[in-house]
Amino acid sequence: MDTVAKLAQRHAGSTSVPTDPQELARFFTFTDFAHFIEVYLATVDLLRTPEDLWTLTYDVARDLAAQQVRYVELTCTPYTSMQVGVTAEEYVEAIEDARLRAEADFGLEMRWIFDIPGESGVPSADVTLDVALRLRPDGLVGFGLGGPEIGVPRPQFKPHFDAARAAGLRSVPHAGESTGPDTIRDALDHLGAERIGHGIAAAQDPALMERLVAEKIVLEVCPTSNVRTRSVPSLDEHPLPRLVEAGVAVTINSDDPPMFSTTLNHEYQVAAELLDLDESGVADLARSAVTSSFASDATKTRLLAEISSYCEN
Repeated sequence: MDTVAKLAQRHAGSTSVPTDPQELARFFTFTDFAHFIEVYLATVDLLRTPEDLWTLTYDVARDLAAQQVRYVELTCTPYTSMQVGVTAEEYVEAIEDARLRAEADFGLEMRWIFDIPGESGVPSADVTLDVALRLRPDGLVGFGLGGPEIGVPRPQFKPHFDAARAAGLRSVPHAGESTGPDTIRDALDHLGAERIGHGIAAAQDPALMERLVAEKIVLEVCPTSNVRTRSVPSLDEHPLPRLVEAGVAVTINSDDPPMFSTTLNHEYQVAAELLDLDESGVADLARSAVTSSFASDATKTRLLAEISSYCEN
């Protein structure tokens, strides 16, 4: 929240994003998913210069490190900043420089997933793929798809995901948050999804949950975000328990923390309450995040050992 306010102040007079913390909290109260997208776009419009990108990246790393996060895969949208004048080269240089500084300062290993803003269609997918493959920053591990799901058919992006996967990037599209199970099937069938952002609509379809289990597809679940965007009526009605009971692999995520007044640690607390987990159960959620990540084998081994060591002490 502080970083958003800082960026809003930097661009005061040319943005609708408030600078006052209380007003900003009200600004981040969403009436539905479409309103969330509207507010989200206004917020990312604050990323107008390489300095803005560096500030956000470094501050996100600092906040995660304060929560004892050791490794993170962050979703980034180059196209949005490029639309307001940042070049592809400036974008990559800014986030990579901030990544390396954060790793030196905080010991946090950061990796990127470049995602297509679905609302901007195929042209944005062309640009995102070009940036990913032509500049290929060292931190880049995945290729994704975000934005609204309604009115944004997943199959149109198949050529882009095919090219990204052929180049060794991992497929991580969003699907099944504000739409039904068919969007998830499209992500699997057309985009070769290995993990799916949200994917909570799978709980409506037993056959789809069986497929996710059989194909070892992991869902990135963000409980508070789902409620705040009105994709789920309340935490008590969140489908996370049904997904876990069906054997679907999940990880716990925070989505856009400032916009949802949450942290990753808080999301683990929410998940623990929804799933009635003790410390051992929460540790298993953390292990699932490690094993389903795109980290190197050495990093995975180190992180799993640290989790086990923590539980033993």
